[in-house]
Amino acid sequence: MAVIAAGALSLGSWVAQAQADEVVEQIELGLELYQEEEYGAAITELEFAISDMRKLMAARIAETFPAPPDGWSAAEVSTSGGGGAAAMFGGGGSMLEREYRQDGGEGRLTAKLMIDNPMIQAMSAMFNNPALIAAQPNMERIRIGRESAILKWDPDNGSAEASFLMDGRILMQVDGSRLESEAPAVELLKAWDLDAVREQSAR
Repeated sequence: MAVIAAGALSLGSWVAQAQADEVVEQIELGLELYQEEEYGAAITELEFAISDMRKLMAARIAETFPAPPDGWSAAEVSTSGGGGAAAMFGGGGSMLEREYRQDGGEGRLTAKLMIDNPMIQAMSAMFNNPALIAAQPNMERIRIGRESAILKWDPDNGSAEASFLMDGRILMQVDGSRLESEAPAVELLKAWDLDAVREQSAR
């Protein structure tokens, strides 16, 4: 099993390296075209390079998503929204997300991550205003280490939403449904590798 895992890791590294090499070629070609004053072609090559770099960045951030809790299983990290993984970092309004299912039960969790998304600006006021949190039904502040997060829990329908805003531009959120308590959503949010998210999303 360890041999298979090591082989998969090696293959993933090779694919990432091959894509990175392609980015270098695109940048070099874009520079050559720019120096030849073929500006339209240069822009095209550089836009392809930027798109590929965004994909590499998205792949690294996908690795920060938490493993499934005991008694749960998880799907692969995917994208939602109209622009795909690359658009997540280009203002396209997309996000990375991962689905979790309760083994032998009906519980569902969805972990979402957004970076530099316009929606984040709209939510930031909530995180910074205790009065707004207190005014919302079924909403309370929770702790992620020394930092604050927001939990909305509706016991009547078993739905939860745990949200954490980091550095004013990175939103991590866990939505849950058909839950017996808010604990799975809160625990999954707390299990996120925050240091890795901050490192991989640095600009």
